Amino acid sequence: MLKTMTTYFDPAADRAARREMLKPWIDESRALLKLAAPLIAMQLAQIGSLTADVIMVGELGKEALAAVSIGAVMFYFAWLVGYGPVMAVSPIVAQILGAHPNDRARVRAAVRMGVWATMLLCVPLMVLLIWARPVLMMLGQDPQIAAAAEPWVHAVALGLPFSLGFGVLRNFAAAIGRQGAVLAISVATLLVNIAMNYTLIYGHFGAPALGVWGAGIASAIAFAFSFFALLCVFLVVPSFKKYHLLHRFWRLDRAKFAEVFRLGGPMGMSMIFEAMLFNSATLMMGIFGAASVAAHQIAMNVGSITFMVPLGIGLAATVRVGLFAGGGNVEGARRAGFTAILCGAGFMSCCAVVIALIPESLTGIYVATADPANADVVELAIPFLYIAAIFQLFDALQVTGQMSLRGLKDAQMPMWIAGLSYWLVGFALAWSLAFWAGFEGFGVWIGLAAGLAIAGLGMVGRFEILSRRRR
Repeated sequence: MLKTMTTYFDPAADRAARREMLKPWIDESRALLKLAAPLIAMQLAQIGSLTADVIMVGELGKEALAAVSIGAVMFYFAWLVGYGPVMAVSPIVAQILGAHPNDRARVRAAVRMGVWATMLLCVPLMVLLIWARPVLMMLGQDPQIAAAAEPWVHAVALGLPFSLGFGVLRNFAAAIGRQGAVLAISVATLLVNIAMNYTLIYGHFGAPALGVWGAGIASAIAFAFSFFALLCVFLVVPSFKKYHLLHRFWRLDRAKFAEVFRLGGPMGMSMIFEAMLFNSATLMMGIFGAASVAAHQIAMNVGSITFMVPLGIGLAATVRVGLFAGGGNVEGARRAGFTAILCGAGFMSCCAVVIALIPESLTGIYVATADPANADVVELAIPFLYIAAIFQLFDALQVTGQMSLRGLKDAQMPMWIAGLSYWLVGFALAWSLAFWAGFEGFGVWIGLAAGLAIAGLGMVGRFEILSRRRR
């Protein structure tokens, strides 16, 4: 890539030669963004459900918002453990199709084993979620917040198998380049979640007002809706039906089952290292009180929304890199990865500027900033958002770099990069600054930014080295 750009800026190179050099990159950008656009929309629809929960529960007060935030730590830990095999489906299918475009039997086996793996993992994970309150108490959370979080966790746990199953089907659709139906269902799921929240949290249309518990039930219903709706599409629409995903559903494919866990294990651990750093940050905030948790959740949600764009680009990069790698086109795989990295970094740099300019306005979306009862939340949320603006670029680098590595089926080294970055650097610094240096929540957010910075540089560096080696 460096050689190409050096030649491009050489005055001796004529205009036609420059266009010829850039053409593969422009073509790749178009192909990547065409694949990424519906994936980004799907991710935004999914984070929209969480945002709806945060905003609608926030109207019940900062204690209710803190309860959902703390409860989400437990639920998303379980979700992440189960999501490892889900992530393995996309690169496996992409490389199969890159090598053999008409090999439906092996594609079907990969999807089937992905579903098997997630369903097997759901049993112990759902049992773990039963113990929400004692686990949260053991982690030092306020007893009242832990008690309020428990019914939300119990309710949303019922949706765990459906959420993971939807993920497997969605990644299969992305790998074959057919995401239109998934996008429509994702938007419909968001609307279902908002409608159920409105009904069950506040008690409209004759339903009882269930508060936080109602938000958990609404999320579980939305998860179930998304899975069954997408499954029905796959059984009816010809472009999906031809794969016969339920054909011999109970037949074990040992090789694919092992591959799903071999790839999914370290991929899942990479996500767990990152996500549990942020979840640990939420638990640390819980020690400082409900206002700190609420402010943290506001800043996290803003950052999560912007993150959906580079995440969608990264998901597309996994497919693009996987297709090139499966077909033996090493140069194409390298170009696809760096195109994704540059697109993600460019977008998040723009987001950083916007967040830094209007932190108070963003906070006002979640809580009434003029209400004196929310003054402590606003006072904390604004500096958190400033730090969130700083790490936007590094967040883009780490996700697009890591997803590009997944397209090469490189899972072990990214796992180590994530573990060392997020825990040896991020968590250690967050804990030290928060408690030893006395910076409290501000120190936690500095630690988060440092962990993301190291991870971002490490993932991109790994892709640079690995893709160059394979040339």
